[in-house]
Amino acid sequence: MLIFTAHALAFVAVPKTGTTALEQALKPYADIVFRKKHKHATAMRFHRKIRPFLKDAFKVEVQSFAVMREPEDQIRSWYKYRCRDELIGQPEYAGALSFDAFVEGVLAEVPPPFAEIGSQIAMLTGRGGRLLIDTLLAYEDWDQIEAFLSDRLNRRIVCARSNVSPATPAPLDPSLRDRLRAHRAAEFALYDRLIASGGKLQRKA
Repeated sequence: MLIFTAHALAFVAVPKTGTTALEQALKPYADIVFRKKHKHATAMRFHRKIRPFLKDAFKVEVQSFAVMREPEDQIRSWYKYRCRDELIGQPEYAGALSFDAFVEGVLAEVPPPFAEIGSQIAMLTGRGGRLLIDTLLAYEDWDQIEAFLSDRLNRRIVCARSNVSPATPAPLDPSLRDRLRAHRAAEFALYDRLIASGGKLQRKA
C-alpha cells in the first residue's frame, strides 16, 4: 500500500495485478509506504483502520484505488510465480504440477501451501461483497490506469513492466474452468462489472 496525502489518494495493492510496476512508478511520490507483510493490506483494513487514521492525523479524506485482473489469469500468474526455481524444495513450489493440479489445490477446502494465494474478492470487498475501493481499474487497460494516475498525481505516470512471471505453458481443462468460475463466482461477477463499466468502476457511496 502507498499513501499520497497531498493528493488524497491510496493504492491498495492486490497481488499479481502489476503491483511491482505500479510501486516502482509511484513510490517516489508517496509519503507513506507499507512494506513486507503490510504491503498487501486489504481494502477492509484501509476502510476501517487506515482511512480514519489519515483523516484524524492529516485532516485529509483519502480515496483508494486498486487494480483487478481477470480471475483465471491472476491465478495463472500465481501458478507461474510458484514455479520459480528459487522455490524448489519449498512447500510453495508448484513447478512439478500442471496448472490443472494447481487449480485443484486452489479449490480444495484447505488449500496446500503451494495454492495458498488468497483471492481478489477478499482484498477488494467487505461484508456482503460490498466494494470498498473507491476506484477499481482493469489490469488489462494500462493506458487507462496511467491516465487515471497522471490526472490524480498531476504528473505523467508511465509504468514499466516488472516482476513478470516466467513463460510457462498453463492450459486449463474446460470442466475445471467451470468449477473455478462456480467456486469464485463473486470474484468473476465483480470483474465482469468492472469490464462492463469500461475498465473503471467507482464505488457507490
